[in-house]
Amino acid sequence: MRFEKWQALGNDYVIVEADALPWELNARRIRRLCEPHFGIGSDGILLLSKPADPDHVADLRIFNPDGSEAELSGNGAREAVLYLRRSGWTDQDEFTIGTAAGPVTPTIDSERTCTLAIGRAATTSKDYPRGPEDGKGEVEAQGRTWAFRHVSIGNPQCAIRVEDGLEDLDLSAVGPEIEGHALFPNRTNVSFFRIEDAGASAGSGSRLRARIFERGVGETLSSGTGASGAAVAAYLAGAASPLEVRLDGGELSVEVGEDLEVRLTGWAEPVYAAEVSAELLRTLGDL
Repeated sequence: MRFEKWQALGNDYVIVEADALPWELNARRIRRLCEPHFGIGSDGILLLSKPADPDHVADLRIFNPDGSEAELSGNGAREAVLYLRRSGWTDQDEFTIGTAAGPVTPTIDSERTCTLAIGRAATTSKDYPRGPEDGKGEVEAQGRTWAFRHVSIGNPQCAIRVEDGLEDLDLSAVGPEIEGHALFPNRTNVSFFRIEDAGASAGSGSRLRARIFERGVGETLSSGTGASGAAVAAYLAGAASPLEVRLDGGELSVEVGEDLEVRLTGWAEPVYAAEVSAELLRTLGDL
């Protein structure tokens, strides 16, 4: 079974084509493949298959290392898009792929960068069923009340503005409590952010600093949808678009339109291509 490992700002995924699988992926196999000591080691699996829609280049499914399936990943989708182009699935600079969150249309800017039109963000969704129209709420975690804004951008985001002490937060402690809180029946991703420059001058964008606790993953160096959720929350709080979001793994650019249409720009690159050993394949086949 051949695969490639890619990374985007330190957010790494194993990319597999469905035709290369000798069996169906299940949660146990996903967990073993993502395990750094007994498997390949990654933040998730990107599974590419022939599209159900003839107007799409491919269908993309995204799996977290805990075996759950994610609706969308901004970094993962960029990695998949650039892989598709390099692997000959298409020769176009602009095309569409199918995801569980709906169609995503990328524009390839270079061998290493692309911009994703990831759809229209919303502050109401089934993932925060008791929330108000503006998505605002409060959640208790680690003995503290956190004010947040729910943002749905292909997947659920709980965006929390932190004015002071962002770098000192212990995300491994506070993140799981918020991710699995009863307010969020499908769990949620959590982004903690600070507005460093609101872009007050005419025509200027703004800058954010964000740290991400990803659903099914934990604290991560980078998350494209997490950055987008923080950017939308900052935009609704008065920050100007485009928004440069500084993450632990690097920077992403997020454009937010007046209708909350989101475009995400960043880089991704391959780490290596390889083949799963016969021994690991036998182990996985028994799972």
